[in-house]
Amino acid sequence: MNSASSNLTNNATAASGAVSPTADAPVPSNPPAAAATMAAAPAPTPAATAASPTFSPLYQQIKALITQSLQSGEWKPGELIPSEVELAGRFKVSQGTVRKAIDELAAENLVMRRQGKGTFVSTHHEARAHFRFLRLVPDEGVPHYPESKFIEVKRVRAPADVARLMELKSGDAVIFIKRVQYFDGVPTVLEELWLPGLIFKGLTAERLVEYKGPMYGLFETEFGTRMIRASEQIRAVCADAGAAHLLNVEAGTPLLSSERVSFTYGDKPVELRRGLYLTSRHHYQNELS
Repeated sequence: MNSASSNLTNNATAASGAVSPTADAPVPSNPPAAAATMAAAPAPTPAATAASPTFSPLYQQIKALITQSLQSGEWKPGELIPSEVELAGRFKVSQGTVRKAIDELAAENLVMRRQGKGTFVSTHHEARAHFRFLRLVPDEGVPHYPESKFIEVKRVRAPADVARLMELKSGDAVIFIKRVQYFDGVPTVLEELWLPGLIFKGLTAERLVEYKGPMYGLFETEFGTRMIRASEQIRAVCADAGAAHLLNVEAGTPLLSSERVSFTYGDKPVELRRGLYLTSRHHYQNELS
């Protein structure tokens, strides 16, 4: 891999928990005891005012509770979740509050609404999910999933930079994967991946070769790990001798370099992926909203 792509950094932060609602109205995030103490305290100084409690809208609390159920596996990927009416009864809130929570979950691709059928837990096995993390598309023709050739798959100790990005200890076990992806027989993507060894224990080259679907589908089905978001940095680099050989291009050929950290529930990093993309026939596409 080009040295320029290995020096990228990621500063993702962890998400916070939620407070169980008891009524269909905003609930303060601090506990009652703390609220009572504040009520009895003298008039706040400017400094105390700056540290006043924050409030979480009720629909966000419901969203957090539904997310907890997704994370715990109460509803599996691809399964139908309870209706808005059922969830409203479960959490003792209005149907509109539940709908707003599900709207946000759908916007974040954690669930998917199907007209006339209900709301389902999103899965990486859905056709549209294949391209959510694969942003390289052909200049002409219809986007399609590439074929992979695995160069190396082994269990190693995490280098310091990998451990830092994945919030592991330096030297912790990780699964290292190196592969080339082909579009219509043309080597186009060279990738190196690091996965936590504890989570992906048992992942082998044989299993990766045998599995014909998207890699994230394998992670979801066999290792109970679903990628729900990613943070990515990209830059332009020149192919070094090793990358040039594997991508069948001249050394010095311009490539697009990406470094991506993918997260599961709770903003836990579970994959580091560094890729080099040949863009002579493809381009990187992202939709902003």
